[in-house]
Amino acid sequence: MNLGLAFDPLVPLPWLIGAGVAAAIVAVLVLAARSRGAIFRALALAFAVLALANPSLTREEREPLSTVVAVVVDKSASQQFGDRIAMTEAARAELKTRLDRLAGAEVRWVDAGGGAGDVDGTRLFSALATALADVPPERVAGAIFLTDGRVHDIPATAAALGFRAPVHAIVSGHAGERDRRVALTSTPRFGIVGQRQTVGYRVEDEGAPAGARVGVTVRRDGEVVARPIVTAGQPANVDIEITHAGANIVEIEAAGLDGELTPVNNRAAVSIDGVRDKLRVLLVSGEPHVGERTWRNLLKSDANVDLVHFTILRPPEKQDGTPINELSLIAFPTRELFQQKIKDFDLIIFDRYAQQGVLPMIYFDNIVRYVREGGAVLVAAGADYISDGSIFQTPLESILPAEPTGTMAEQPYRAALTPLGQRHPVTRALPGSESNPPHWSRFFRVVDTVNAKGTSVLEGPGNRPVLLLDRVGEGRVALLLSDHIWLWARGYEGGGPYIDLLRRLSHWLMKEPDLEEERLRMTAHGGDIVVERQTMGDAVSPVTITTPTGQTRSLTLASAAPGLFRATFPADTLGLWRANDGALTALVNVGPLNPREFAEVTSNTEVLKPIAEATNGGVWRMADLSGGVPRVVAVRSGERFAGEDWMGLAMRDVSVVRGLGLFPLFAGLSGLLILMAGIAAAWAREGR
Repeated sequence: MNLGLAFDPLVPLPWLIGAGVAAAIVAVLVLAARSRGAIFRALALAFAVLALANPSLTREEREPLSTVVAVVVDKSASQQFGDRIAMTEAARAELKTRLDRLAGAEVRWVDAGGGAGDVDGTRLFSALATALADVPPERVAGAIFLTDGRVHDIPATAAALGFRAPVHAIVSGHAGERDRRVALTSTPRFGIVGQRQTVGYRVEDEGAPAGARVGVTVRRDGEVVARPIVTAGQPANVDIEITHAGANIVEIEAAGLDGELTPVNNRAAVSIDGVRDKLRVLLVSGEPHVGERTWRNLLKSDANVDLVHFTILRPPEKQDGTPINELSLIAFPTRELFQQKIKDFDLIIFDRYAQQGVLPMIYFDNIVRYVREGGAVLVAAGADYISDGSIFQTPLESILPAEPTGTMAEQPYRAALTPLGQRHPVTRALPGSESNPPHWSRFFRVVDTVNAKGTSVLEGPGNRPVLLLDRVGEGRVALLLSDHIWLWARGYEGGGPYIDLLRRLSHWLMKEPDLEEERLRMTAHGGDIVVERQTMGDAVSPVTITTPTGQTRSLTLASAAPGLFRATFPADTLGLWRANDGALTALVNVGPLNPREFAEVTSNTEVLKPIAEATNGGVWRMADLSGGVPRVVAVRSGERFAGEDWMGLAMRDVSVVRGLGLFPLFAGLSGLLILMAGIAAAWAREGR
C-alpha cells in the first residue's frame, strides 16, 4: 500500500496563485511589523490558501506484475535436417526447467516457421511480435530463439523490436556443416513453343573446397534433356526447348556432395510459360456448302489460330468457255502448301473434299509423311467419302481409320458417346451427354464404314461410328463421318455443343497436353494439392508422391468420373512436389519454385549476432553447452545480459493499481476546525 498527497483546487489555478501571492505579502508584512500573534496570523492565511487548494491524502493498493519472457522455437523445414529437431527439443526441455525457477517471470512459448504459410523463408521475429502484441514494452524481460540461425525477417535496428530487452539465440546444428546447392542466375518467364530458352545457374559448395567438377542433370517436365558437367562456383547455362503451351517446369539437379547436410537444395526449378506464336491451320473445303462457315467461324474466333482457308469453286475439269483472263478465282497454290510449307501447319482439315484433280497423288504422299512425322489431319466427311473421288482412294487410305462401304445410313438419330467416348478427354462430360438420349439435336445421315480402327468416341444408328480418333506414327488423325455438325451450330432442335466438341478435337489433334488420354496431373488449390489421372482403362495404380524435402508417400486415387481418377491431400511444405505412377510423372509447385528456406541450410551463428549484440544479448551453439542451453540469470540492474555460458533477462518491477482511496484534508468539519484553530490561536496571542 502506498500513501500520497493530491490536490484538486476549488478555484481556477490563476486565482489560487493570486490568493497565495496576496497571502504571502500580508504574512511578510505582519511578520516584519513584529506584531503580537504575527506567526499565527500567517499560519491562518496559509491554512486558508491550502483550503482553496483542496489537498487530499491518497492510498494506492498495487499488485505486482510478472515479467514476460518470450521463447520462439523454430519449426521451419530447415530444422528437419540432421539431428536439429532432437537438439532443439532437448534444449527446449532444459530451458523450460531453468525458466520455471525464475521468480516473477511469465514465459510465453511460440512455435513458428512451420507449414506452408511462410513463403518468404523463416519468419521468427514476426511470430515474436504477435506473441508480445498485448504486452507493454516495460514488462518484456527478453526474447530467446531456439533456431538453426537461418532467419529471414531480422529487423534492421533494435528499435524496430518495440521493446528494450536482450535478444538471445541458441543455435542447433554443428559448426563446419557441408552442403551443395543449385542457385539460379537467369530465369526466363516465357518462351515461344518450338524455340529454345536459356536458363543460367551456378552450383555452390559450402564447407567444401571450391572448383570441384559436378555432374548436373537437367529435366523438362520430368524428362531428362541434358547432363552437363560444370565447375562448382562458376556460372553455367543450359538451353531448353519449349515443347508445349503452358508451364514447362525445368529442373536442374546437381550430383550429391559427400557428407552434405541434405540433398534437397541440390535441385532448383524454373517454370517457363510456353506461348504459341500461332497455330497454323489449313482448311480445304471441297465445295461450297451450308456447313462450311461452321469450321471457318470456329477457327477464326480463336485469336491464336492463323487460318488458311481454300474452297474449291471451279475444279480443273470444269469448262464453261470463260476466258482465263476474265476469271477472278484465286488459283489453289498446291505446290507451295503441300510440298514447300506443309510442315509449317499444325493441322490440316479436309471438309467434304473429293478428288477432282486438284491435288496430284504425290501431294497425298506428302500428307501421309507429314502425319507420320508428327502432323495432324482431320477429315470431315459426307457423301464425298463414298463417291468415286473419295479421299480414301488416295495414299491417305493408309492413315484413315475407317473404310467406306459405299453407302450412307440416312435416318434421324442422336449421336451418343460410346463407352470409350465417355472416358476420352475429347468427349468426356460433353455438355448434354449426361442425359439419355443426349440433350442435343439430331443428325440425319452417317457414312457407313468397315474395318474401323482407333477409338470410336461418338456413334450413330446400329453402333456405326460417327467420330473416330487414331494415332499414326508420331501424328494423329480424326475422321468425322457425318456432315450435319452444322445443325448444332444453327441451333436446330436446340443445337448442340459443337464449339466444345470441335475445339477439343482440334486441340487433341495438335497434342494439347490436357487432352491426352493417359495423363497424370497435379494442381494446387489453396492449401491442398489435387492429383488427377486421366486414363482409358478401368483402374489406375497408386501414385507415389515425393515432397519437396525428398520424403515419399503412397496415394490411392478414387474414381471421380469415367476415365478420371482423383485424390486430394494437404500441401504442408513449400516447394516442388512430384507424383509418379510408374509410367507418368507430374509436377506442381507450392509457393516459390525455390523456397528461400532451402537456399542456405547450414546452421549459422553470424546471422543473428548483430541484433543480439545491439540488445546486449548473446548467441550460443547448443552443441557447445551443457544441457544445450546457457545458465539463466535474472538481471535487475546493469547493461550486460550475456556471458560465455550464461544469459541474462531484464527483470522488471512493474505493478498495476487495483484500489485507490482519497481523504480530503480541508473538506467539511475537519477543514473548518483547522481554519478555526488558526484564527483562535492568532486571537488568543493578541489578547495577552
